[in-house]
Amino acid sequence: MVDLKSEFIRHDSHDIRYRKPFGAVSCGTEVCLSIDINTSLYISYVDLHLVAEDGMDTVLSMRLDCTEGSLKKYTACFNASEQPGLIWYYFKAGIGGVDYFYGNNQFAYGGAGSIANHIPVYYQITVYKDSGETPDWYKHAIMYQIFPDRFFNGNKDGKVSNPKKSSFVYSSWNDSPCYVKDCDTGSILRWDFFGGNLEGIIQKLDYLKELGITVIYLNPIFESHSNHRYDTADYKNVDNILGDNETFRRLCEIAKEHGISIILDGVFSHTGSDSIYFNKYGSYPELGAYQSNASKYYSWYRFKSYPKEYECWWGIDNMPNVDEMNPAYRQYIISGEDSVIKHWMKLGAKGWRLDVADELPDAFIKEIKEHMKKTDKESVLIGEVWEDASNKISYGERRRYLMGEELDSVMNYPFRNHMIDFILGHKAPEQVSAALMSLKENYPTHNFYSNMNFVGTHDVPRILTVLGEAPDEGYMTWRERESYRLNEASKSLAIKRLKLISLVQMTFPGVPSIYYGDEAGLEGYKDPLNRRTYPWGNENKELLDWYKTLVALRKSKDAFSTGEYIPLLAEGDVFAYIRRIIHNKDAFGKKAQNGTAVVLLNRSRDKSTSVKLDLSSYGKGGRIIDLLDESTSYEVLEGAAAFDLKALEGRVLFWQVGEDE
Repeated sequence: MVDLKSEFIRHDSHDIRYRKPFGAVSCGTEVCLSIDINTSLYISYVDLHLVAEDGMDTVLSMRLDCTEGSLKKYTACFNASEQPGLIWYYFKAGIGGVDYFYGNNQFAYGGAGSIANHIPVYYQITVYKDSGETPDWYKHAIMYQIFPDRFFNGNKDGKVSNPKKSSFVYSSWNDSPCYVKDCDTGSILRWDFFGGNLEGIIQKLDYLKELGITVIYLNPIFESHSNHRYDTADYKNVDNILGDNETFRRLCEIAKEHGISIILDGVFSHTGSDSIYFNKYGSYPELGAYQSNASKYYSWYRFKSYPKEYECWWGIDNMPNVDEMNPAYRQYIISGEDSVIKHWMKLGAKGWRLDVADELPDAFIKEIKEHMKKTDKESVLIGEVWEDASNKISYGERRRYLMGEELDSVMNYPFRNHMIDFILGHKAPEQVSAALMSLKENYPTHNFYSNMNFVGTHDVPRILTVLGEAPDEGYMTWRERESYRLNEASKSLAIKRLKLISLVQMTFPGVPSIYYGDEAGLEGYKDPLNRRTYPWGNENKELLDWYKTLVALRKSKDAFSTGEYIPLLAEGDVFAYIRRIIHNKDAFGKKAQNGTAVVLLNRSRDKSTSVKLDLSSYGKGGRIIDLLDESTSYEVLEGAAAFDLKALEGRVLFWQVGEDE
């Protein structure tokens, strides 16, 4: 039997010589798959196995395309289904009287695969409806996420507007947030507030414009009893601690004048128990579902034993789950003339981010998108998904987020995780590069270029704390976590690493998203310490200036938004890739400025390195300038160029001549 570790069989799904077209395909597209077999042994058959989502295995006999010595190339072509979904595939060949299987690599990242003596890991092809085009303006956007209570208090007297009953209000903006909890149950007894509000955001729009922001994503702003507002009490009114509906309308209007759009957080898998709809504590005059089964909201909820036992979000009883497919609920949230979706879009919202998209039925998400696009065809729908959204299984069901009828964009947690693993040295550059290519391969192109690329959110520890390699908070007391700050050396290291990871964020396909305060140097473990107030007047100037530079850099070249993405080098501590536009057409065939950018990073914390790049596929000569230091340039001779990278240094190099050679 031939050594299974050898590469005498080869298929590379990232190479159009083996898979054409590359990546996800629209319904009905012809796909051609090829495999090389390099052997002098007799080959009795070569089959392509196509596995449908229902498990049906279709076998196609592959034809011998060409022979060169002992190397033989086999090909099979087929038409993708007219219905969106996933196609899985692998190969099987009879060689020298032995059956060999060839499939995806162990990480299922696509690209070069591996030989096995049993059914292997499948390759994936995403088949989508080509109606899934995402708005062009969004692909060029720079996003800024705001947790409203912690950004800025715009009241002249600095006081908290309409403080809530039984809440805890901080005496100083610079205090650390904490929860007042019941010692026995761990439930929160007093919600804490700093007093950030919509007026505060309005007053800081000049700051956000100067930073280069074009989209604000707001964590929930609707009436609730908590500071995070994921326990909605009234979907159609702004929480009065933040302002009112007129303040929101004014925010959208003034933001638009600044070139900034507003995206809202939609929490539709559950409501609050203390809400108009459930009204567990009788706080509202309208009859709630908890009070009576005669309530018009009763059918929204799933009661196990009425009224005290009901389905709730992750067992948290102040967040009762709703039945999203209930007709009355869908009309209220989506389809009614003044539905929640339409109500806020008419006031100026440009889109929605769907909280816990995994817990919303596909049909519900699809209906939201249909009504959003009818209201504003340029609006954007983003989903909270923590994994590869193309093949996500939730509650035993394959999700259809990216099949062309649901989400425009997803929160790109895989990007965050892979980049942190790269910067911290937890994964080899080769593995990280393959993982990022897997997203490009699995996502329809419009979705890939619309990914919400972030390194910090309200649900994860602050990125500086992560990159500074802070101690595991699981082994710390609350007081230790609250008081912990990176020491000078760790903070210096974290800042250098954040500069690298943000450099990728601003030059990678997708929409960069900055979590408020990351650009100012905020630290903190997970909730609530990742929700500290923005440090107005105490920003880290080095980081803030860096972010302004990077945002300006991204905006300066079309290649960084909609240019082709090509992995270039991944070895040792170095990761490099190309973003380019040639023949004045971007990845979507839209008119754009020519240019080829080379992005290089050295993650080593103590070693410089020299890098020689073969750029002959992209041009033969000319000069490359360093966009972060335009006084520096390099000569490209016969398609080759050499660069020096200091420890923890990144470069963005732009080809002045030779883009179309």
